[in-house]
Amino acid sequence: MRFIVSTTTLLKHLQCVSGALSPSTTLPILENFLFDIQDGVLTVSATDLQTSMVTSLEVDAKENGKIAVPSKILIETLKTLPDQPIAFSVDKETLAIEISAGDGKYKLTGNDGEDFPKIPSVEGTASLSMSASALSECISKTIFAVANDDLRPAMSGVYCQLSTQDITFVATDAHKLVRYRRKDVSAASSSSIILPKKALNLLKAALPVEDVTVSVDFNSTSAFFKFNNVRLVCRLIDERYPDYEAVIPLDNPNKLVVDKGLLLSTLKRVVIYANKTTHQVRLKMSGSELHISSEDLDFSNEAHERLTCQYDGQDMEIGFNARFLIEMLHNIDGEEVLIEMSQPSRAALILPHVPIQDEDLLMLVMPVMLHS
Repeated sequence: MRFIVSTTTLLKHLQCVSGALSPSTTLPILENFLFDIQDGVLTVSATDLQTSMVTSLEVDAKENGKIAVPSKILIETLKTLPDQPIAFSVDKETLAIEISAGDGKYKLTGNDGEDFPKIPSVEGTASLSMSASALSECISKTIFAVANDDLRPAMSGVYCQLSTQDITFVATDAHKLVRYRRKDVSAASSSSIILPKKALNLLKAALPVEDVTVSVDFNSTSAFFKFNNVRLVCRLIDERYPDYEAVIPLDNPNKLVVDKGLLLSTLKRVVIYANKTTHQVRLKMSGSELHISSEDLDFSNEAHERLTCQYDGQDMEIGFNARFLIEMLHNIDGEEVLIEMSQPSRAALILPHVPIQDEDLLMLVMPVMLHS
C-alpha cells in the first residue's frame, strides 16, 4: 500500500482530529491514527472510545487498505518538514511504514488497522442543522460554567434542550449558571441531551471560520456532528440534569446597569488585593454610585474603586467571587450589563442590558457571605 500527500495538508488534518486521541491508556492502539484509503480518499480517525473524530482528504493512491499509525512520532515529524510531497509505503505483512520526504527516509512500525475500534455510525437518530457560528456561540457562552466534578457527572457537561421553537444550552457548577437560548435554530421535535465538555472543546476548535452548516444527529447514546470533511462522534452523558429553572430567581427588584468594560477592568484591579482563596469583592450600591472593594486581612491589602451607574432599588451591599464575575462579563456581548438582585444572600442575575436579536442569555451567580 502506497500513497502520496502534501505534508502541510496532512498535518492540518491530523491536528484537527488529534485532540480525540487518548494520551494515557491501557489500549495502546488508541495512541494511533487509523489511516483508511478507499478510492484515492484517505480517512483519518482518532478516538479515546468516548469521543471520536474523523477527517478525510484526497491523496495519490493506487490501492485501498488501512493501517494504524503512531500519532506522536508522525505529527512531530510533519511539524519539522517544509511543505512538500510525502510518500508513505506500507508493508501489509510486517506493518512496517516507510516515509519518504525530499532527501529523508523515516521508518516506523504501525499496527493492524483491523484492531482499531469501530467508530459509531449514525443510526435511529433525531437531527437538526445550524450554522457553525451559532454552534460556536452556544459552546463559548456556556462551557466555562461546566463543573469539573466527577461525583456529579450530569453537571460535567452542557445540557441541550431542543424544541420546535428554539434550542437552549445550559451549564452550571452550582456556583454559577448560564442559560443561552437561540431562537434562530429549532428541531423537528422536543428532546434533551447532555454533551460532554471534552467533545465540545474539540468541536469548537475544529469549527471553521467561514460560516458553514453543521448537521447534528443524536440518538439515546451518542451525538454526531458533521461539517466540511470533519465528523465528530461523542458518547452522551447518561444522567438526569438538575432542575435549573427552579434556582433562577424571578423577583429581583434591585436593578443595576453599568458599563461592562469599566466594571470588568475595575474588577480585574480590585481582585488583585482580595483574599487569594475566596477572591471576594464587595459591591455596594447607593443612588447612582457603585462602590467596589476587596481586602486581604492576612496581608493588610485592600482596594476601593467607585463607578457611576444606574441603580434602581434599595441601597445594598453584596459579595461575589470576582473570578466568576470576570468570566461571565467576558462572555456577554454589548456595552452595558444589567445585574438584577433581590437580597445579599440570594443569587444575582447578569444579563446584557440590550438583548441581542435571536439570542437570550441569562447568567446566574451565587453571592458569598460578607463579614462586616
